[in-house]
Amino acid sequence: METVMQPERTAEAELVGEEQQQYLTFHLGKETFAIGILGVKEIIEYGALTAVPMMPECVRGVINLRGRVVPVVDLSARFGRALTEPGRRTCIVIVEAQAAGEHRDIGIVVDAVNQVIEIPPADIEPAPSFGANLQGDFIQGMGKVEGRFVIMLNIARVLSIDEMAQLGQPVDATVAAGA
Repeated sequence: METVMQPERTAEAELVGEEQQQYLTFHLGKETFAIGILGVKEIIEYGALTAVPMMPECVRGVINLRGRVVPVVDLSARFGRALTEPGRRTCIVIVEAQAAGEHRDIGIVVDAVNQVIEIPPADIEPAPSFGANLQGDFIQGMGKVEGRFVIMLNIARVLSIDEMAQLGQPVDATVAAGA
């Protein structure tokens, strides 16, 4: 599996604890979403997924990432939409999420990665109480970028293993343990 892009992380920003301002933007259908760049580990081509029985529909399977088993979640399905139909720009964004107090790598399937942008805190509006067809706690805020809004995701809530386990099917111990 070939790495497509590895976002630049500045040690200075992590050490100083500066407020998050850089976001990776991507598309799901016709909507543009953003997640904080500090939680993004890498972006890889879509493919080589191994299906795991008894998973919620949004968990597409696992991938082998340099010898580690990494679960892959289809964000479109996670948001209650149809499964992503892989295309030539479909990719997996590897993010670091917290589960049971530990950091775990989880892949998210997106239609296309757009770019890394800066959104100053002054250009971030609170999450709407309705609209966007997403659970309200999935949205961290709405970033104003070039006259339009970008939906900024609370990736920790979106990838909550406990919540995904309640979607009707048990989550395999491999995913729950983040192996």
